Amino acid sequence: MSNPDSFIDEVSEEVRKDQLFGYMRKYGWIAVLVVLLAVGGTAFVEYRKAQATQTAQATGDEILAALEIDDDADRAAALSAIEVDGGAGAITGLLAASNLTETGDLDGAVATLNEVALREDAPEIYRDIAALKSAMVADGGLPDTDRRAILDRLAVPGGAFRLLAQEQLALMDIQNGEIERALEQYSAIAQDAEVTGGLRDRAFSMIVALDGDLEALIGGLIGISADGDQ
Repeated sequence: MSNPDSFIDEVSEEVRKDQLFGYMRKYGWIAVLVVLLAVGGTAFVEYRKAQATQTAQATGDEILAALEIDDDADRAAALSAIEVDGGAGAITGLLAASNLTETGDLDGAVATLNEVALREDAPEIYRDIAALKSAMVADGGLPDTDRRAILDRLAVPGGAFRLLAQEQLALMDIQNGEIERALEQYSAIAQDAEVTGGLRDRAFSMIVALDGDLEALIGGLIGISADGDQ
């Protein structure tokens, strides 16, 4: 019985081999395609990484070369001429605006800052910086209504620059003769839990300059601190 069993096993094994080879002939190209796609995909990713690195290095070299220019106007023009997307583009715009401000071209500085503030490909933090700086250029051709609209947007709770925006709003109130409103802004700034020491000192100084009741404000702050300690 062993010989017939062995013969049957050998035949079954050959049948399985024939079936396996048949599957390989029929579907083997799929495995080859998968391997080629994997290898090709890896090569493409590495190529894109190398391209991105080269582009970043080239952009960095352009920015450094522009920053080495002595003349403010020429430096601003060189920075503005650099074509780059995302955060790098926002940074070159902010640098260009800063140099335009130094030259006295406030209209050009505000226009450049507004371009940065509207860049959808730039991080929000850069767009907010540009918007704040644009509103801070009082003589840059931006109407007071537009400046106040920008500052009101930046002063909302949770904003990264809300206290600085409040400070600018208070300065606008002073310019418009709205002293009580300005005092309210400075008092709110001084009492804010997130205010820095420098900004609080500026708020205190302005309250004194505007004949506000600084002693009452400080007394209130001390009382709040004492309640918190308890």
